[in-house]
Amino acid sequence: MSGVGLRRLLETVVTQGVTEARARIFGHVLNPTGQRSPHKLLRKKLIGDKVSQWYPHDVTKDDPLVMAAREQERLSKLEMLKRRGKGPPKKGQGKGAAKRNKGK
Repeated sequence: MSGVGLRRLLETVVTQGVTEARARIFGHVLNPTGQRSPHKLLRKKLIGDKVSQWYPHDVTKDDPLVMAAREQERLSKLEMLKRRGKGPPKKGQGKGAAKRNKGK
């Protein structure tokens, strides 16, 4: 009987030693109690830097020359629409004013 108990004790000690050695070698965290641990989440790489690398830096928002060119293009397009009669209506002559005047 004592041989079986000693054998089982030796097995547990050896397996515990092997798991400790494996944890040390491969850099794992030893968790003999089996409790939940945040180590798995903390071990992951942070993804913020990787995601920000996907999107190149937008020069058009920072460069005043590009913004000025864009504004000039907008104004020229607006002028062209006004010449064709398609520009924005004068103040008080839009759709809302037409609806209000219809009832009178």
